[in-house]
Amino acid sequence: MTYTGIVEAGGRPDVRELPGLTVTKVSVGPYDNNAYLLRCTATGEQLLVDAANEASRLLELIGDGPLTRIVTTHRHQDHWMALSEVAAATGAPVVAHPFDAEALPEPVGEPVEHGATVRVGRASLEVVHLRGHTPGSIALLYDAGGELAAKPHLFTGDSLFPGGVGNTWGDPTLFKQLLADVEERVFERLPDATWFYPGHGKDSTLGRERPSLPEWRARGW
Repeated sequence: MTYTGIVEAGGRPDVRELPGLTVTKVSVGPYDNNAYLLRCTATGEQLLVDAANEASRLLELIGDGPLTRIVTTHRHQDHWMALSEVAAATGAPVVAHPFDAEALPEPVGEPVEHGATVRVGRASLEVVHLRGHTPGSIALLYDAGGELAAKPHLFTGDSLFPGGVGNTWGDPTLFKQLLADVEERVFERLPDATWFYPGHGKDSTLGRERPSLPEWRARGW
């Protein structure tokens, strides 16, 4: 079946096959959080982006394949409610930015900063630090070692959604910081065909959202 990125809480996951990586998207918990299980097609090793909720569902999804890392995109509680249980069951280290590490319920075994590489099997993802929603919010960029350079894939947490950047609670300084990072580190760098996977709701592409950047800037959120 064709991947749509449309998932519902309690519903079936959606699966996408990329060169070198299988992406499984599932919605969990009362806030309709997206969790993403990334599996290296060469080795079977797996990485989980945001152990947000419903640990039993996430562990069922992980199955017997080794989970080598759990990436937490940012410090907000709805993105780590299942972190302790999944980490205990799998032994996988937690990956997060140092600025958000102290707020997490588990120690961060692998702190990462802007430009760092996170591996899952033979696949590599680049850390993109997007400041504003939280001090340590990160995104993960996958281009299959350049094979997908014309159409990369970006896991954005709560920093970028269809229709706007993440919530900055009316703080103009935080909004300007987040918008600046999203423009400089995402829109100015990556092509329109870039597909992005947010922390809640539907996916989108940069090309679909790019024309709205002036509107986002003008409205201030």
